[in-house]
Amino acid sequence: MSRIGNKPIALPSGVSVQLASDSIEVKGGKGKLSRQLLDGITVREEDNTLYVARANDTRQQRAFHGLSRALIANMVQGVSAGFERKLEIQGVGYKADVAGNKLVLNLGYSHPIDYPIPQGISIAVDRGVRLSVTGIDKEQVGQVAAEIRGYRPPDSYKGKGVRYEGEYVRLKAGKSAL
Repeated sequence: MSRIGNKPIALPSGVSVQLASDSIEVKGGKGKLSRQLLDGITVREEDNTLYVARANDTRQQRAFHGLSRALIANMVQGVSAGFERKLEIQGVGYKADVAGNKLVLNLGYSHPIDYPIPQGISIAVDRGVRLSVTGIDKEQVGQVAAEIRGYRPPDSYKGKGVRYEGEYVRLKAGKSAL
């Protein structure tokens, strides 16, 4: 029995759902998201609540059940409240700036990095070292934040680089003279 898959999804006010036989579309104040349903998964709506059900109890269907429920819950939360991922830049001379629809990163390389901001994502920079990636699609917000972090992951000796807010970087001891 899937504990996650059996949980109902409450629809906040202002969120509407359109169900088809093999897809779901969620509309809210921040936008709309749609997704194809996995094989054997059905969704029904009753009294502003969504229920996800599976066709049988095979291992694959049980896995799809929980996954589908989590994805639909993320869609509902995204169109009503949105998602945000915060990043911090640490290092002397390391900074970021938004120019038009590009994020310009200076991360200690010989050239600045121009990162094109994808459609549906907004990036805000505070004091050049704090980035806020926001959007309605949780998967896309996480992917953009991971790509930005990937340009200069935190160094394990000095701690310089791009890190998630609150991320703990364990620093190694450098060479020790005898």
